Amino acid sequence: MKHIHLRTLDVARIGLGTMGMSIAYTGAGSDDAESIRTIHRAIELGVTLIDTAEIYGPFVNEELVGEAIKNRRDSVILASKFGLVSHVGGGPWTLDSSPANIRTSLEGSLKRLGTDHIDLYYQHRVDPSIPIEETVGILGELVAEGKIRHIGLSEAGPDTIRRAHAVHPITALQSEYSLWTRDPESKVLPVLRELGIGFVAYSPLGRGFLTGAIRSIDDFDDDDSRKTNPRFTGENFQRNLRTVDEVKAIAAEVGAMPAQVALAWVLAQGDDIAPIPGTKRVARVEENIAADEIQLTPEQIDKLTSITPAAGDHHTEEQMRMIER
Repeated sequence: MKHIHLRTLDVARIGLGTMGMSIAYTGAGSDDAESIRTIHRAIELGVTLIDTAEIYGPFVNEELVGEAIKNRRDSVILASKFGLVSHVGGGPWTLDSSPANIRTSLEGSLKRLGTDHIDLYYQHRVDPSIPIEETVGILGELVAEGKIRHIGLSEAGPDTIRRAHAVHPITALQSEYSLWTRDPESKVLPVLRELGIGFVAYSPLGRGFLTGAIRSIDDFDDDDSRKTNPRFTGENFQRNLRTVDEVKAIAAEVGAMPAQVALAWVLAQGDDIAPIPGTKRVARVEENIAADEIQLTPEQIDKLTSITPAAGDHHTEEQMRMIER
């Protein structure tokens, strides 16, 4: 697989998101053995960047990834995240980037992942109660101690990115980006490129919608997070099906699967962007990684860029308030 650099960090340009193996999506946590096989197959096919977080579960996804990369640690660029679990009383889904909480979070992640260092450690969401300079200062100390190798941010806004990078070089920003989530293009990506920061795109397949396989939410479990996602509900869902049909039509021209074309479009946006499509199945990871070989023509890229925009926000109202702070 082709490689790119996230600032100075060399990674295969398609990574693997592991969240859905444990939470949020239908079937999560139902077949850990298949999830581990999926991680192993991804590594065999050249994937290096494996992405997890302490909030995924919480904790169980890091344990799963730790089991999967046992005896394969040297083949993996391991990424995890802190800041959505407070270990001083707030518990899961509580913003906490206080220095003590960061250190507690990291020690727990290292233990669950079975490693002495994390290659790319992200602040999962900006904590408005803690100056970003203080947060990055602690992370810089952890780099000096050898417990993390690179610092990342997730869903941070341009001003926060600049302030953070002034304290310690930021290696990557992770935010949602896909054919129908284009928010970072106008303000965030230009800042990243100015500062030489890489971009990791999560949900590059629109939470599975852009695969073309989802035609009804009736197939989702009741606790599937997509049941409350604005793009999967009501009239938005029906409108977005039509957008997906546009992607399918272009994929037919290319002679590839819709998911592969959607990933190829993301890859075509720059050699500083690494999408991390998530899956818990070997067949899907093989399909996704095959996107590395697809060469879209300028005309096909233009068609994809011009597809009908998605209807509805890409997160719930509460989650949207935590983005681009």
